[in-house]
Amino acid sequence: MTEDTALDLAHAAMEAAPEDEAARLRFYERLADSELFLLLGAEPEGDKIQPEVFATEEGEFVLVFDREERLAEFAGKIVPYAALSGRMIVKMLEGSDIGLGVNLDVAPSQALMPASALDWLRETLAHNPEEVEAGVEEVLPPKGLPEVLLTALDAKLATAAGFATSAYLVSLQYTGGGQGHLLGFVGAKDGAESALAQAVFEALTFSGIEAGALDVGFFGASDEMSARLARVGLRFELPEASEPKTFAPSKPGSDPDKPPRLI
Repeated sequence: MTEDTALDLAHAAMEAAPEDEAARLRFYERLADSELFLLLGAEPEGDKIQPEVFATEEGEFVLVFDREERLAEFAGKIVPYAALSGRMIVKMLEGSDIGLGVNLDVAPSQALMPASALDWLRETLAHNPEEVEAGVEEVLPPKGLPEVLLTALDAKLATAAGFATSAYLVSLQYTGGGQGHLLGFVGAKDGAESALAQAVFEALTFSGIEAGALDVGFFGASDEMSARLARVGLRFELPEASEPKTFAPSKPGSDPDKPPRLI
């Protein structure tokens, strides 16, 4: 029996609760985070690729699959493809008025995403967190955060392999009054800060929590703040980086709380 993919599970949850906007948000998030195999119309020329475009009554679509064997099953022959993240494919299609066909005819997570749905996802992914500075008076255990956000953070940070040593979620009392929650990263790799902040921002956005806020901080392993986080914080494990894989095209074996419905 073939094991379900993360995209299969997110799609099943969305289909089981068609009025649950949070479930649809999570499907979109998994699509953006997944490595997808894009069917090409011709062998690549250098670093240029040309996706195969299919015309239907609903518009034009390119096809992606979340496993190589699913692409091979759909094609029934040797075809060129490119392995890219969902977010890269969505960005690549900007301005083309072309939609996305996902796992068509080969998986329970098959879906047609019209160009308008990709526009929404592209705009949502383009939002960036704001940078602020504030003094911290007291660090406390986290409290009152919804389970859906904790699950979203756990899933999102699982994709950040090698970006930091660990992360801790805490409640803060700020100097001069005010309180909030902080996700503090310890031992972040140089240059990874913006990607980690964006990952947390997306977890918050796609969890469907209205008016939610979560601060992000970065600390060295020897910083006093790191020790304070470890004493009272909820720890999130970040996987270690695996050996890099090189994927080249080859032949296979508007409202964040109102995501568009799929065809």
